[in-house]
Amino acid sequence: MPDYDVNVPLDTDYYEVFSDVPDEDRAFWDRARQFSLETGDELADAWDKTEYPLHLVRRLGELDLLTDGVRGEGLTPMSPLAAGLVNMEISRGDGSMGTVIAVQGGLALRSIALHGSDEQKAMWLVPLARAEKLGAFALTEPDHGSDSTSLETTAHRTDDGWVLNGEKKWIGNGSVGDVSVVWARDDDGDVRGFLVEQDTPGYDAETITGKASLRAIHQARIRLTDVHIPAEAVLPGARTFRDTSTVLHATRAAVAWSALGHATAAFEAALSYAKQRVQFGKPIASFQLVQERLSEMLSQLTSMQLYCRRVADLDAAGRLTPTQASLVKYHCTRTAREVASKARDLLGGNGILIENRVITHMADIEAIHTYEGTESIQSLLIGRHLTGVSALAR
Repeated sequence: MPDYDVNVPLDTDYYEVFSDVPDEDRAFWDRARQFSLETGDELADAWDKTEYPLHLVRRLGELDLLTDGVRGEGLTPMSPLAAGLVNMEISRGDGSMGTVIAVQGGLALRSIALHGSDEQKAMWLVPLARAEKLGAFALTEPDHGSDSTSLETTAHRTDDGWVLNGEKKWIGNGSVGDVSVVWARDDDGDVRGFLVEQDTPGYDAETITGKASLRAIHQARIRLTDVHIPAEAVLPGARTFRDTSTVLHATRAAVAWSALGHATAAFEAALSYAKQRVQFGKPIASFQLVQERLSEMLSQLTSMQLYCRRVADLDAAGRLTPTQASLVKYHCTRTAREVASKARDLLGGNGILIENRVITHMADIEAIHTYEGTESIQSLLIGRHLTGVSALAR
């Protein structure tokens, strides 16, 4: 048994930001909470051992928690608020499972729902939503992350389809899934999306090892060598990088909610620990410095809650802009970093124990701070909107 009980949710909501959550949205939240409570210890062990518990991914599908609010035939409607609360709650439990939702629902499922043909949607949407099939989103390359518009993977048209060549890196589910949405540049220089089943000859994926973050999900480095796919494997609605961006813009708010989940877990662990840890003959919660630290963390957490709730409301009203999505991602991931760092420090040596999970959240935040657009890129997108002048490299 752990020396301190710091992983019990405290439902911190100082400004009652979530007090009026509708019943249908709360039902999603409740299922996510139950999943996190039931799987917390198993996922902490998987994180420690760098194992990917695919049976828990299947469980997320059975609970209908994987769609990230994507709409489509056969998918259960989920509001932006419900999708956000699910991302928050699953990440509060474990960041790797939060990334599963980002990859499976936010990226792979959304790409097909937005840009796929009717036949592609009929084939893939429900199986991906139920985790009967696993999907990947293959955009990032070894030499192209933030400058993904410069991707080098090629798609050459043939008489009966396409031939893909190139490399991808950091692709969640890329080595353990069923289908990858591969983004490549066609003969005209346009970026297109292609559905590549992972057992296709020439598709070679290697699980990346040595990660210190998101250790309970596998990301892959993929090599595409003369991969032949049929003509009907192209996503007909994805013809330029602008179409790719519609998927990325939609997922940035989800990453902010995920950051809120990590920060909530870290803050609540610190608060619980402060009440239980005795030093100099009394709980450290009675120390002035600790109370000041907790107050600062609460103010940061509350700001994140307000950002996320407002973005969900804007999204539901159809008024969320790409730059607003950038701002919420920018604010929440960098703020979650600060909250987790303070929590780790407050727990002292116990803060680096995996059983207390603060260190796992702290490490996992490093990944979400980077993916779906780094802090630097988000700031440049916001700056371009503010000033009318682009500082992005050309």
